[in-house]
Amino acid sequence: MTVAEIKKNLEGKMDQSIAAFKNNLTKIRTGRANPALLDTIQVDYYGSMMPLSQVANVALIDSRTISVTPWEKAMAAKVEKAIRESDLGLNPASMGDLIRVPMPPMSEERRKEMTKLVKAEGENAKIAIRNLRRDANEGVKKLVKDKEASEDDQKRSEADVQKVTDKHIQLIDQLVVEKEKDIMAV
Repeated sequence: MTVAEIKKNLEGKMDQSIAAFKNNLTKIRTGRANPALLDTIQVDYYGSMMPLSQVANVALIDSRTISVTPWEKAMAAKVEKAIRESDLGLNPASMGDLIRVPMPPMSEERRKEMTKLVKAEGENAKIAIRNLRRDANEGVKKLVKDKEASEDDQKRSEADVQKVTDKHIQLIDQLVVEKEKDIMAV
């Protein structure tokens, strides 16, 4: 592996970490309705557990209400039960074959809890980025030790790796601030 390959590999892994972080943020509830909030819910579909999105159409009715339309009428009760029993604190209401999931307003205390959770997720993402930086720097040091790269290459590489790390950490901070604004918006 060369220094260039290490850098390219590092950037790809950091981008994957950012994508995973963004995915985790979609699961954190804000005051507004978001269909991605229901992505983690599993429904009993004829004996096997399936993600809600594979047994029903999930869409927004308005900024505070999600609509869930099961593809099979027989699944409506199971879908409603799965949403109610999830740890999201939602109370779905069935209207024929349409299930309305209103987002209850969040209390100030709950908003603060969500903000802390967002910050913790952000910190975990930063730790993952820093671990990738460390691994890349160790890979370059090994190349220098094995005489496959010069010490000048190592210095340049460490500077480049730091720039990439700083860029990704800045992006994480930006995503955390945006999510906090969403949570605090009424």
